[in-house]
Amino acid sequence: MSVAVLTPDEVVAELSDGMTIGIGGWGSRRKPMALVRAILRSTLRDLVVVSYAGPDVGLLVASGQARRIVTGFATLDSIALEPHFRKARQRGTVELTELDEGMLHWGLLAAAHRLPFLPIRAGLGSDVMRVNPGLRTIRSPYDGSGDPFGGGADRGSGAFGGSEDRDDDDLIAMPALRLDAALVHMNRADAAGNGQYLGPDPYFDDLFCLAAERAYVSCEQIVPALTGPPQSLLLNRAMVHGVTETPNGAHFTSCVPDYGRDEEFQRRYATAAADPDAWRGFRAEYLEGDEAAYQKAVRR
Repeated sequence: MSVAVLTPDEVVAELSDGMTIGIGGWGSRRKPMALVRAILRSTLRDLVVVSYAGPDVGLLVASGQARRIVTGFATLDSIALEPHFRKARQRGTVELTELDEGMLHWGLLAAAHRLPFLPIRAGLGSDVMRVNPGLRTIRSPYDGSGDPFGGGADRGSGAFGGSEDRDDDDLIAMPALRLDAALVHMNRADAAGNGQYLGPDPYFDDLFCLAAERAYVSCEQIVPALTGPPQSLLLNRAMVHGVTETPNGAHFTSCVPDYGRDEEFQRRYATAAADPDAWRGFRAEYLEGDEAAYQKAVRR
């Protein structure tokens, strides 16, 4: 499979109305914001967005392009609740599939492994089952031993002083979160589609790519060759369909060590979101031009 080197607008041209799109990063950290801004410039509509949500979701909710959000939270990190998401939920203008963070992880993992579901304890004892009545529970098909091969410790002994994990407990059968497309941002990539993060956390960007039919990587810089610790080489070319170089492309979210979150700009974004007139001005200043115009505007 060959990997295309694209512009952000060319990436978005490969997407379609009604797609389920996974967006990597976490809250207001290493989000593929240049690709999100390209979606804002497009005519895409009726999107289902799967994300550990931050301003990516906020912008797509504010533009009316997201029909449903699948997430465990929507935050700007230093600002607890994403303001556009909050407003949309209060007004009932966007649908929400609310999951435990671990369930979202497990859904991506199931899709990555081409499984229909994976069992998980996360979410039990919470309102997850009430707000998602379509979820089902499952029990282990094995008897009380839990291991048909006869291995493992006797978990009934309570060796660590905690509660026993019983093999006949109900578990949530977390459905696979299959994606039509994934958008993620890396610190570095090469033209073949391999991607590298240089910060402290990979988040789940590799799972977003593996769970998707098509995955697109924006990066701070396309380099001739990737070097550094092997564990930082998060994405390989078999996961990726297209790569685009977008310097400062995660702004205003962080992309450490290249840059931190632009807290002043984020506060301006959140303040504008609270007032329709202020938001129209913000949108005109920063979001109605192309990516080069955005980058020029934020440097003023």
